[in-house]
Amino acid sequence: MALFLCYGVFMSDIDRSADFEEWLRVGVANGWCGPAVCYTHDGLPTSEPEDAEFEEGADPCLHIIRLYEDSDHKEAVEANHSPSTWRATNRGIEI
Repeated sequence: MALFLCYGVFMSDIDRSADFEEWLRVGVANGWCGPAVCYTHDGLPTSEPEDAEFEEGADPCLHIIRLYEDSDHKEAVEANHSPSTWRATNRGIEI
């Protein structure tokens, strides 16, 4: 089993025993991500400087990680949104 150290926490790249909520808690606790929010109902999570950039006509890049309900949903999103596929493969991530 391959292990790597990330921000002082050992993580396994093949360990799937943790459920999603556990993985999310680790990510939030270590400052790697925020909690899952709904873009439709909660809005896009931005900082004040990012909001100011948008208001000034700029288009700052905001990196979003999409959460899937199940494998069918994953396939449907990837079929409808090509960047969800090529952004992964460009980083050497197999999907």
